[in-house]
Amino acid sequence: MDQFYNWLTQPMTPEDVDTWNRANNIIPEFTELFRDFCLSLLGLVQGTYLGDSHGDHNETKIGLTTKDKEDHFAWCWKKTLDNFKKESIVFDFKKDDYRYFENFFFDVFYEQEDDEIKKEIKIFFSQLFDRNRVITKSDIEMFTDVYKALERSLK
Repeated sequence: MDQFYNWLTQPMTPEDVDTWNRANNIIPEFTELFRDFCLSLLGLVQGTYLGDSHGDHNETKIGLTTKDKEDHFAWCWKKTLDNFKKESIVFDFKKDDYRYFENFFFDVFYEQEDDEIKKEIKIFFSQLFDRNRVITKSDIEMFTDVYKALERSLK
C-alpha cells in the first residue's frame, strides 16, 4: 500500500506530463476555457446561494431541502451555460457529466460543514488547471477526468 501511495503522490517530470497530455489530446487553450467554466460556475454557486446547507445551526432549524439545493445548482448550471453561449461557446452536457459536477458541488459545497473547505474550492480549481505547477499522477488523473467531461460537452 505504501508503494502505491508513493507512486500516486510522486511528482511527474515535465516530460511525463507532456507525454500524458499528448496521449490524451489535452489542448492548452481548452484547459484555460475549462478552468474559466469551473470558476464561473463556482462563482455563481457561491455568490447566489442563500442558505447554509445545514439549517440546524440556526435558531429556527429551518434549512434548505435537497430539492432546493438541486434546483439552485441547476439554475447556476444553466446560467453558466447561457453566459458561455453569449460568447459563442456552447456546451451540451450528457446527464452523467452533469451529475459528475452536481455530485462534486454537493460534496464540497452544499453538504460541506467545514467552511474552510468551501473557501478552498476556488484554489482547487485554479490549481487543477494550472499547467505550471508540480503535478502528481493523482493530480493528472483527476484533471483528465474533469477535462474529458468538459471536452465531451463542448460543441
